[in-house]
Amino acid sequence: MKKEIFQTIEIPSEVKVEINKKKITVKGKEGEISKEFNLGEIILEKKDSSIIVGYKKSTKKEKKKINTIVAHIRNMINGVLEKFKYQLKICFVHFPITVEMKGNEAQIKNFLGERIPRICKIPQGVDVKIEKEIITVTSHDKELAGQAAANFEMATRIRLRDRRIFQDGIFIINKNGKEM
Repeated sequence: MKKEIFQTIEIPSEVKVEINKKKITVKGKEGEISKEFNLGEIILEKKDSSIIVGYKKSTKKEKKKINTIVAHIRNMINGVLEKFKYQLKICFVHFPITVEMKGNEAQIKNFLGERIPRICKIPQGVDVKIEKEIITVTSHDKELAGQAAANFEMATRIRLRDRRIFQDGIFIINKNGKEM
């Protein structure tokens, strides 16, 4: 069954939004984010201080796409107003782990007593701060901040050992104010 579905997103006064066909650019006090969407038949337009996303003959597929695009745009607006912040904790039982930043890479040394440090790539546009056992990842783009935090977790993933005994690693403890 086809329905008319339109959603509006209010733009705060501190944020500037530009729409060029499929590309949206959002500018604010924390920075600038631009993203290109695969719209298909979906209409994307700016009227006054709001963005309208929708389609006149929407099926379930278009509804899913509309909701996804709206969520991305809201995250972009929230990111340029206030940066997204992830916190990770360095946990170790057997060997003390040290983490150092070198350019756009983090070196995780002495993980499970390994002599070769594990390397974690940090995406461009992400700030990483290391204070003793807490690693703070901040970025105006939610996807980049989440990817950087996931890279830390994946770099310290343990295979071929019992997870109940070897509980070492770097784990996300806080996602943008929400405890994990």
